[in-house]
Amino acid sequence: MSKFYVLFEHSAGFALFRVAEFEELAAFLPQVEESVTDLQRFNAVVTLIAFQPHKSAIVALENINAVSEGILPEDLNLFLEGGLPKRKKRSKCTLGVLDPKLGAAISEALEIQCTHTGAVPEILRGIRYHFHSLIKGLTLKACSVAQLGLGHSYSRARVKFNVHRVDNMIIQSIALLDQLDKDVNTFSMRIREWYSYHFPELVSIVPENHLYTKCAEFIKDRKTLCEESLEPLTEILGDSEKAQAIVDASKMSMGMDISPVDLINIQMFAGRVVALSNYRKQISEYLHSKMNSVAPNLSTLVGDQVGARLISKAGSLTNLAKYPASTLQILGAEKALFRALKTRSNTPKYGLLYHSTFIGRAGLKNKGRISRYLANKCSIASRIDCFSEMQSAVFGEKLRQQVEDRLKFYETGDIPKKNIEVMKEAMDEVQKAVDAEASAKKKKKKKKKKSELDESVAMDED
Repeated sequence: MSKFYVLFEHSAGFALFRVAEFEELAAFLPQVEESVTDLQRFNAVVTLIAFQPHKSAIVALENINAVSEGILPEDLNLFLEGGLPKRKKRSKCTLGVLDPKLGAAISEALEIQCTHTGAVPEILRGIRYHFHSLIKGLTLKACSVAQLGLGHSYSRARVKFNVHRVDNMIIQSIALLDQLDKDVNTFSMRIREWYSYHFPELVSIVPENHLYTKCAEFIKDRKTLCEESLEPLTEILGDSEKAQAIVDASKMSMGMDISPVDLINIQMFAGRVVALSNYRKQISEYLHSKMNSVAPNLSTLVGDQVGARLISKAGSLTNLAKYPASTLQILGAEKALFRALKTRSNTPKYGLLYHSTFIGRAGLKNKGRISRYLANKCSIASRIDCFSEMQSAVFGEKLRQQVEDRLKFYETGDIPKKNIEVMKEAMDEVQKAVDAEASAKKKKKKKKKKSELDESVAMDED
């Protein structure tokens, strides 16, 4: 008669149970599902063979990480070797597990048949429900504390898998950048309307929003402008002619007079808008540095903002890397796509990729072609960024050059290099960089050893 065992991985430790009359249980699965919550009936079916608690929280985290990836940890291997019958008798035994990957690893290492189907999930559900009652000395409170502690550490370890390559910050940064653009534009228009009551001629001289706001903050009352104001105005605008025009316009302005209180409010609001504009520049620089560390090839190929928008739309860099080039091409144009499918008209040629400079430079006939080609290269770049261990922008530069060559091919007919040749060149460059870095590290180690030897010799002489 075959023996049936069940392995249960808990935050407190590993437990091995013997299941009586498993064949009969499998035949009456609905009755098993109903009786799982009844401890007295469940105890008649399941018997504890062995329990091994985790030695520490660190060991528990290591074991659970291995189990979640389908790897058999050393502690679990030793525990099963001791708990299960000897290898000669294991041919008549079956082990029930929850994860099929872990089951495959156990059957390979311990030569025992593993299963995860039939009544196994229901039995494991019952064990999970009554675990604190089945193990002596273990309380429900202790179980909850262990689960909470291990759950927090496991989640923290997953989130901090690689701190320098977290793409969540890129998603938040690009969203903030878009919001700041909208807000700064809205506030700048409010400043224009408000300050134009007092100095309407300034709009025609300084049409750019950011510079207009800076000028409004500096000028305040137009009647105070004089020849001494030319130098600071030139610094703000970077153009002496415009500064002179502002001073001349202030002397013959058609604007109404404003009270000091109103001018103070306009000045304060202008100061806030200027501060927001400066903050937007800081966020843009932060996004640039983050994109260079997380997705250098994608950033080199299509730019920081387009690359960041693609990652944001996909949800993560990993999701973007999993997308085929055809999906990436129309990412951001979902409404247009479904509308086209509904009305049976032409589907969109591009989505977020339209903001790339390559699409604008292509001719009207070639926009769809270059969009498809660029999406293909973006897909390659995102996969390299996501799955390569060494971060380098070499591939991004080569892919960008390929798109440039393709544009030339559409314009002049010059045949570009084949993709396999370009990729070989990129691989050679990356290999050279790796070798150079390795040799530099060796030299550094040699210098360090030499300095340590010199120090020890000097100490001996003393």
